[in-house]
This record gives sequence, structure tokens and C-alpha cells, in this order.
Amino acid sequence: MPRFRDRREAGRRLAEKLAEALADAAGAEGPVVLGIPRGGVVLAREIAGALGGTLDVLVVRKLGYPRHEEAGFGALGENGVIVPEHLSSLPPEDPDFESFRAVIEQKRAEVDERVRLFREGRPRTPIRDRVTVVVDDGIATGYTFAAAMAIAAAERPSDLVAAAPVASGEGVALVSRYCDEVVTLGTAGRGLFFAVSLYYDDFPQVSDEEVVEVLRSGWNNSG
Repeated sequence: MPRFRDRREAGRRLAEKLAEALADAAGAEGPVVLGIPRGGVVLAREIAGALGGTLDVLVVRKLGYPRHEEAGFGALGENGVIVPEHLSSLPPEDPDFESFRAVIEQKRAEVDERVRLFREGRPRTPIRDRVTVVVDDGIATGYTFAAAMAIAAAERPSDLVAAAPVASGEGVALVSRYCDEVVTLGTAGRGLFFAVSLYYDDFPQVSDEEVVEVLRSGWNNSG
């Protein structure tokens, strides 16, 4: 498994591999590169710059068990997309209905707020019939990434690629159901992936303010 100095280095190295993978597909306008906040946006900025692509953000939130949020049971993203899909249709008699629905509604509000904050009123870049790359700084369970891919896939890009520097085998298997290709620099065997942060020397929390600044910079540089 590879190691990286920080997210920016990981983004540059991932861009090199993506350039090879997309050599015959991206076309003159370059790909749309969608970063999953927060850390994925930092990598997406590096990739969009290297590939001459268009930078944007795709907002997704992990769904965590009540009182144990670090343990995810799914993810929710823009347009109300939920992964795994069965969570969106839990019957009221299901014993998990009340607790899960409360978490889902809370995260739905957070997604809406982050869309307003990060895009600052900009419409999302259209991706229909465009080569589209969705990026994060790693794939652990794959739920969050899979929700992002489901959102993107619904808009019918010509090619849909998931990209992350490191990933678990289980996460890649889940994400691959929603896209044409998963590109990583290293995928750990089953049960051998413990945390994304372990593959970085410097892995600080990325703030909402940093995400906004990275997106502004990318949008300004793309004209």
C-alpha cells in the first residue's frame, strides 16, 4: 500500500494514473471532477488542474448509528439518494424505523446546508454525456462513496469513474456497482484496511472554510 505526504501529493499522484485511464475518453473539454467533502475536494482540485477538467463538489454524509456515529450503516447525498437503498423504504413496524429515520432527517438537513455553503449559489456542473470523476481521500466502508456515485450515475455521464488513493477491497466492491471503473493507487485485501489516515503523513481535518476557498480557487482558475 502506498503512503502520501499529504492530500495534495495524493491528488497529484492519482491524477497521473487517471490521465492514463482517461486518455481515450475525456476529450478536449476534459473531465468533470467532483470532490467529496471535505478532504476529497483538496484532491479533486489537484486532479482537475492536472487534467484540464472542471472542478465541483458532490455533497454526501455518512449515516451513523445513534450514539455511535463513527460506525456507519449507510450514506445520504444530494437529491435524497440513500445507500443502501432499502433504508429509504423502511416500514414503520421495523424496529429500527424511528432511530434510523431520525438520523436520516438530520443528515438530510446537513446535506442541504452544505450544498448552500460550498456552492455559494452556483448550479452544479452538468455532467450528462461528460466524462466524470468522483474523488475522495480514501475508501473505507464505501457507503459514502457509493452514495456519491449513485447521485452522479443518475445524471448519465458518458463515463463515470471513482478515484481514491487508497481503498479497502470491500469498499471497492461496493462502489464498483455504481460506476464504470474504480481507480486507486492501492487496494488492501479483505479485513486489512483500518483507516484512511494511516496512509498519510499529514492528515489534518479540512474545515468548511478551506473547502469553500479550494472551490473558489478552482472555479476562478477555470474561468
